[in-house]
Amino acid sequence: MSCCRDRRSEQRLSAIHLLLVGVTFEHTIAHFHMSERTLRLWISRFNEAGIDGLTYRPGGRPPRKLTSTEIDSQITPYVNEPSKAGQTHWTATKLCGWLRREKKLDLSYSTLVRYLHEKGFVRRLPRPVPEPSDPQRWEEQREAFAEELITLMEDPQTVVFFGDEVGFEGDPRPRHKWVQRGSSPTQGYHGGHVRQNVIGAINPSDGQLVSLLVPQSDTEVFQAFLDTMAKEVPPIHGEVWLVLDNASWHKSKALNWHHIRVKFLPPYSPDFNPIERLCQHLKRDYLAGFVTRHGRELNEKVFQSIRALLKEPDVLKSVCNPYSE
Repeated sequence: MSCCRDRRSEQRLSAIHLLLVGVTFEHTIAHFHMSERTLRLWISRFNEAGIDGLTYRPGGRPPRKLTSTEIDSQITPYVNEPSKAGQTHWTATKLCGWLRREKKLDLSYSTLVRYLHEKGFVRRLPRPVPEPSDPQRWEEQREAFAEELITLMEDPQTVVFFGDEVGFEGDPRPRHKWVQRGSSPTQGYHGGHVRQNVIGAINPSDGQLVSLLVPQSDTEVFQAFLDTMAKEVPPIHGEVWLVLDNASWHKSKALNWHHIRVKFLPPYSPDFNPIERLCQHLKRDYLAGFVTRHGRELNEKVFQSIRALLKEPDVLKSVCNPYSE
């Protein structure tokens, strides 16, 4: 007992010592303020493995059941493509049961979730987009665009920004929050149509963000954004590119692009635009739970949220490019 590495191991051995010297089972439970089940478990471990059964192993945590390579080969492919397992959708519980049943992997739910987090998987609500009329041609367009985009971003003589418009509601949808078990959290709403629009462009490589709070999205408003971006991002280090979706006001012939060059995303490809993740980050981490019926209050909240983000370029880079490290 005097050589124990921690107090809990000493307590376990002390309980067994009391029993060995004749102290009754009931008195031992009372002395250590434990349950009968706990003491019986300690006795069982002592009978099976002696002192070693009651002391913690060095390191404090059992060895991993799967290495990183084994996770990549036995779990990751089925998460990325559920069809390989004859499925269309996974929940962690469903995946855990399938792996135990079909792959004979002795994994608990919590262990599986930890492994998924280690590999960069997170729960996200899919964004509904229309199905393309010609899937093969659409895939070819996406592949060609990806190659062009990679070439641009690897060129040291170019600066690539990704732009988009986003709206923030005075009645945001409720999001998960921490509450006491058994409680029933609520979030008020007033059924109004208070909305604040923002036009922004982000450079994922250095976290530079250009943004404007605007009343609506149209050609005139977008021109004001281009004028602002042209001032804030001069062509000092080479060509400045702006990647945009195919909104009609982005393609107006009346626009003055200054020194900015534009590249349009393939149809139905919001996943190629990292500013989408930034918009979700703002809604989730800055405006979740903020409800107002006054446009001025919403305007100020959005303004302060973006201003706080501008002070953290590392956060902007991480959100828009989660695999940059």
